Amino acid sequence: MIPWEVLGETTAPDGTTLTLTRRGHEHVILANGKSLMSNRMHGSEEALASLALTALPDPAQPRVLVGGLGMGYTLRATLNHLPATAIVDVAELLPAVVDWNRGPLGPLADHPLKDRRVRVVPGDVAKILRDSAGVYDAILLDVDNGPAAFTTGFNGGLYDNAGVATAKAALKPGGTLAVWSAWDDRKFEQRLRYAGFTVTVEHVRARLKQGGPYHTIFVGRQ
Repeated sequence: MIPWEVLGETTAPDGTTLTLTRRGHEHVILANGKSLMSNRMHGSEEALASLALTALPDPAQPRVLVGGLGMGYTLRATLNHLPATAIVDVAELLPAVVDWNRGPLGPLADHPLKDRRVRVVPGDVAKILRDSAGVYDAILLDVDNGPAAFTTGFNGGLYDNAGVATAKAALKPGGTLAVWSAWDDRKFEQRLRYAGFTVTVEHVRARLKQGGPYHTIFVGRQ
């Protein structure tokens, strides 16, 4: 059996250790030793983009925020749905994750960071949202494992009532907030409705038509 190889390691501000590992063609990012994401399952990230970008306030020159770079699949899918005139901000807290996507992870999603439409915005996506009132046509959040984050509580403020209100304020009128989650979450769905979104909840397979576990995508439209 091919052994796992450690390609990189970094520590989040809350002390969580993230480790990039590879075995053959399989790449996995671990959070404190638990699998956080894998290149074997990214179909639901592609669905996140397609659901978020079906109706944009400014389809000719949209501006979109992708919260969380991960392995680059959400960003790649977002770019595939947007015109050449788009601006896509990708918020990433950890510089090492950006470096991984410019290095060993780059080929997996066809090097999305090389796209001229992309701007990497370092830092906490919650702060970026607070500083971006009325800026975005769509916001895609793929941070931790969703509203019920399993890694730590560090991202909890992104998904509580104040976080949802901040995301809503960062959208243009008619904009869309789409949130990826590993699990269903009725409380979060209700939180979106309370904030004034029209909400749909989609359950998609991790590998789409090829199966895999179900993931949940919350779509809130203004």
